[in-house]
Amino acid sequence: MGGTSISFSPNLTYNLNDKFSVGAGLLFNYTGIKDLQKTTTIGANILGSYYPIPKLLTTIEFAEMHVNRNMLITDTKDEFWDSALFVGAGYQITPKISVGGKFNVLYDKEKSVYSSPFVPFVNISF
Repeated sequence: MGGTSISFSPNLTYNLNDKFSVGAGLLFNYTGIKDLQKTTTIGANILGSYYPIPKLLTTIEFAEMHVNRNMLITDTKDEFWDSALFVGAGYQITPKISVGGKFNVLYDKEKSVYSSPFVPFVNISF
């Protein structure tokens, strides 16, 4: 079984000071699993980060996404809105790269576009 997954989620953030940053972004994801499913998700998010100590970050993010899903095996189409409220933490490897995880407190196994409430992340800043 083969598949394709393409994600693009740019965020624009503003550092309020050395401890806090806020921002907003756009979300796009396409996932195709050969002969099974095709899903396209587009949306937007707002986020905030707090750095309690150097290199450690905490984050909160709200995302609203429009999902268009086509289940090829059952020939059914599904279109819906999905909301996510993520809380998370990470480690700043360099001033431009951080890694971590976030948890979707609004996760609904039956409706969510995500397969799990936990989502790992890698952020690269320019």
